[in-house]
Amino acid sequence: YYEAPLDVWEHFAALCEYATFKKNEPIKAAGKVDRYGYFLMEGTAGALVWKENTQICTDIYLEGDFFADDLSLFTGKPSPIEILAFEEAAALRIGKTNIEALQKTPIGRLLFSIGDQQGYLQKQQQQIDMMTQTAEARYVALLEKNPVLVQRIPQKYIASYLGITPQSLSRIRRKIAEK
Repeated sequence: YYEAPLDVWEHFAALCEYATFKKNEPIKAAGKVDRYGYFLMEGTAGALVWKENTQICTDIYLEGDFFADDLSLFTGKPSPIEILAFEEAAALRIGKTNIEALQKTPIGRLLFSIGDQQGYLQKQQQQIDMMTQTAEARYVALLEKNPVLVQRIPQKYIASYLGITPQSLSRIRRKIAEK
C-alpha cells in the first residue's frame, strides 16, 4: 500500500465510475479488448484462460485489489483472458484514456510504478512457489493469507490457481482437517 494525499485519491475517484457485477458475470470477456482498470470494492473475481476444455485461474482478486487484463488494456488488442466475478461484486472502473491522463501526473506515475512493481513481484513469487512448493504448502499459504477465501471462491478455481485438480484439493483439505 502507498499512502497518497487525500486529494490524489479524490482525483482518482473522479476519473472512475461505479460498476456492479452479478455472480459468474464476466467483467471482461475472453477474446475482447479490455478498456478499463478496476479497483474491487466488494466481492471476489478471478482471471481465467481456457486450456482445452478447462478454465485455468491465473489470478484471484479480493476487496482492495486493483486489476485489469493488462495484456489487452495496454496493447489495445483482444486477449484470451476472461475476468469473472466469483460472487456479487462492486468496483470502481477507470477507462484507458483516464488511466493515461493519470499516468502523466507525477503522483500518477509514482502510483502506477509502485503498482506495476508490486504486481510483478507477486507474479514472480507465484511462479517460484509453483515450482518449489508442494500443492499442500501452497494451499496452506493461501489460507494463512486469507482464511475466508475457501468460502468465497469456488473450489475448482482455487484448485486451478494452485495448479492442481479439484480432486487433489479435496484430498489436501481432508488431510489438513485430520491434523
